[in-house]
Amino acid sequence: MPPTILMIGAFDVKGAEYGYVKALLEQAGNRTLTMDFGTFDPQCPFTIDIDNRSVAAAGGGDLTALQAKNDRGEAMKVMSAGVEKLTAQLFKDHRFDGVIGLGGSGGTGIITAGMRTLPLGLPKVMVSTVASGDTSFYVGLKDITMVPSVVDVAGINRISEKVFKEAAGAITGMVAMDYRGTGESKSIITASMFGQTTPCVNQCRKELQAEGYEVLVFHGSGTGGRTMESMVEEGYVSAVLDITTTEWADELAGGILSAGPTRLEAPGKAGIPHLIVPGCIDMVNFGPPETVPEKYQGRIFYRSKPTTTLMRTTVEENEELGRVFAEKANQATGPVAFLIPFKGFSVVDSQGGPFWDPEADRAFIDSLKKHLHPSIVVREADLHINDEAFSALAVTMLRELITEHTLRLEEKKHAVC
Repeated sequence: MPPTILMIGAFDVKGAEYGYVKALLEQAGNRTLTMDFGTFDPQCPFTIDIDNRSVAAAGGGDLTALQAKNDRGEAMKVMSAGVEKLTAQLFKDHRFDGVIGLGGSGGTGIITAGMRTLPLGLPKVMVSTVASGDTSFYVGLKDITMVPSVVDVAGINRISEKVFKEAAGAITGMVAMDYRGTGESKSIITASMFGQTTPCVNQCRKELQAEGYEVLVFHGSGTGGRTMESMVEEGYVSAVLDITTTEWADELAGGILSAGPTRLEAPGKAGIPHLIVPGCIDMVNFGPPETVPEKYQGRIFYRSKPTTTLMRTTVEENEELGRVFAEKANQATGPVAFLIPFKGFSVVDSQGGPFWDPEADRAFIDSLKKHLHPSIVVREADLHINDEAFSALAVTMLRELITEHTLRLEEKKHAVC
């Protein structure tokens, strides 16, 4: 059976453009399913499968009332909610194999809201006027392919027809791919890494892969931490090796790589094994020197590259980080433990290095222990985070947490029986 491509759009203002792309998709051998979130009467050369009245109702509104009020902001809010709900339901019902959209900033926001309800690996192509800027608001943590429209999505011309053909070809190729995994299915362990902890994580990854796990490594870039935890929330992950928790230093001090205040929560809520290491919490990330806030003048800095300025965290900041880490771990419903490297939390936090400050590191450890539930293990190693022996110890501890988790599940299973 030919693949079906869901087309989400405002057919009252962009019906001609969608009609052109719909014809391209069908000429390429696809079927199409159309959803209209335009507020007013559609102006399109094709039959609509899911009309705007249905979308408004799914979003908790009434189309006639929205038309009468003519409040664009309210209409977008209702239609966005409707697109989200219906897209998720259509996918659950196996109604489509990929999704495509065309629009400006408003349309992009509504269409990608629906796309973000879909799992990784489901083809998603968005032709947008805002695709050449910061698209993080639209993409979120999903694999949405953003195609710059170059010109506005307003008519078919020598530029737009090339872009539309490119997008139609992209989604056609995507839905034709075989997305089945190769080889045997393995349990997934996620690990957090930074350039400053690469030796440690790479060694852990090799050992865990040798034991039969699939290890997915996420960069501690803010987006990396959020993406890792979103995968935990979606149930893909069996255990988390959180070597690099630097994003919390940025969250605390206003750095550019914050993953938000919920970082460290997802594994605990999911009840899966979680080993936490204070990797790179000695640093806060900023851009070039001129981007560092005025209030931090006089602090210790290290310029790791022309575009990156690192700021050493203080005793007080590390005390607060210890309290936060303990608070997150105390809420965990699954096995959690801490592993602390006495000889430094990063490459630059090593004896003789620019961020070497045992007092600040000790402040984190003491605060963590002070606020942490007594039942949670804190193992301290007289090693640097990138020592091979530290990596081996991290793998051993994670293995112990996985064993503990397995025993808990077996006990729970027997209790139910």
